[in-house]
Amino acid sequence: MDDLGGGHWLGTVVPKRHARRSVTRNLLKRQMRTVMDEQAALLPPGLWVLRLKAPFDPRQFGSAASTSLKHAAHEELQTMLQRAARAAPRPTAG
Repeated sequence: MDDLGGGHWLGTVVPKRHARRSVTRNLLKRQMRTVMDEQAALLPPGLWVLRLKAPFDPRQFGSAASTSLKHAAHEELQTMLQRAARAAPRPTAG
């Protein structure tokens, strides 16, 4: 997170080695944007970059656009942003 003085800016990174198919990478990026929109009120304004650090097991999620993958990604991202909201420094009133 980097403070830009107002608003929320979002960058997403989904490495190809973690999601081989472009449809999977796009689904994950859409989930990142959706969860950021939902959690933005909890986060301080600034530049936020979400990066997928570990792959989702393709054997567990047969289809790249499966509902189960969508829900798993959504839940993981919500948890991550809620933790970030608790840990992020809040601006002080001057």
